This record gives sequence, structure tokens and C-alpha cells, in this order.
Amino acid sequence: MTIKTGERLPEANLTQMTAEGPRPVSTQDFFKGRTVALFAVPGAFTPTCSARHLPGYKDNLSALTDKGVDAVACVSVNDAFVMGAWAEANGLNGNDDIVMLADGNGAFTKSLGLELDASGFGMGVRSQRYSMLVKDGVVEKLNVEQGGEFKVSAAEFLIEQL
Repeated sequence: MTIKTGERLPEANLTQMTAEGPRPVSTQDFFKGRTVALFAVPGAFTPTCSARHLPGYKDNLSALTDKGVDAVACVSVNDAFVMGAWAEANGLNGNDDIVMLADGNGAFTKSLGLELDASGFGMGVRSQRYSMLVKDGVVEKLNVEQGGEFKVSAAEFLIEQL
């Protein structure tokens, strides 16, 4: 069952790559007491994710913070090393403006009901492409893309909703 607006995010452990190595991140702690723009991609380094999705959030950080967003985070069913390398390749290494969160086993994604079977592309189970606005752990806005599209999960779309 897919999470809905007004519902609290499930408790899960994600991983963030740091200079000291992978660091566990509790969703309960990460989202507590702040407004977070969270977006999910099917995979780091994949074409749309790298060319449009992540750059859109990077380019619109100030617009998001101007609208009251305290943090921007990207989650993907990749390991922390891949997410760290993707952050570095996009000039985000050591920069917490966009927090790159690895959902290596897809447990968080599955608990949201937003998994995607990409086995036909040799990628296994991944995340659907989406954006959400989370306030103090509660989903305020949820925008899930239809298969193959890139519209409602874009930074610009989320900004219009704020």
C-alpha cells in the first residue's frame, strides 16, 4: 500500500556516505522537527536522474529554502558508495545542501509502497521516481511519476506547491 499525504513516514535506516565512511541515518531522526524536500530516483548515474532530476534540485536549492524547506534529500535504492560517488560527480561531495541517502536493500522504498520492478532493464527492484514534502516526519505533498515520465517529481513542480 502506497503512503499517502497526512501519514507519518515509516521508521527505517538509510545510509549517507561521509568522509569517515558510510553513516547510518534514521528516518525518525532525519525528518524530526524540520521541513524536508525528498526526491527519489530509480538509480544514481542513470540518464534522466543525472541529466535532469538531481540538477533540478541542485539549481533550485535557494528557491526551496526561500519557501521554507530546511533540507533537501535524495533517496535511491543504491548503496552508500554509489550515492557518494554520484554526489561527488555532481559537485555535492562534502556538501549537505542535498543529502544523498542510500536505501541499499530497498526496505524504506518498500515500506512506502513506492518500489519499481526494473528487472526488465537488469536493475532489479528500485524506487519509483517521486518527490515529497515532509514536515516533522509527516507527508504533506506526494508526487509520484507515471512510468517513464519526468514531470511531477521535478524541483520546479514541488516549488509550485509550496
